[in-house]
Amino acid sequence: MNKIFDHQLMAERIESLKAGIIGALCLIIAFFMTTLVNNLVLATNFEQLASLATDSLSLRSLVSVGIVCFCGLLFGVTYRYIIRADKNPQLKAGGVLAFGLVRGLTQVEVGLSDSKSVLPYVVLGVESILWFGLAAFFLDTAMQLGWIKPFQSK
Repeated sequence: MNKIFDHQLMAERIESLKAGIIGALCLIIAFFMTTLVNNLVLATNFEQLASLATDSLSLRSLVSVGIVCFCGLLFGVTYRYIIRADKNPQLKAGGVLAFGLVRGLTQVEVGLSDSKSVLPYVVLGVESILWFGLAAFFLDTAMQLGWIKPFQSK
């Protein structure tokens, strides 16, 4: 029979989609929370971090939300496959750090090419790791509650 429509394979895809949606929602919420903190606290109280302030409805903000949503979707799907049904904390931390560091270090690299200050980009890099840590926490919680089934190793 055609493997594309195999019942078990389709069930795995649905579970991965659910994990991706939870990951995307978590990252969007984390993005809005950190943007709020950046605009209200960091950018106003620390001169070196003034560049963290953003307009709420600019094209840049909308593109950022789209990118964050897509990153969260990819993280959720991948995290489900990374941790499988294992209880290995190194796998969980490694998945979070892999996504967080790739996103965060890219921002730091952009900051290094900027002649002003790299500090705002370091803050964004740390935020990235926190975002993925938050998403991992909620994905783990969703798996414990049975909302998402962990991927079973064969």
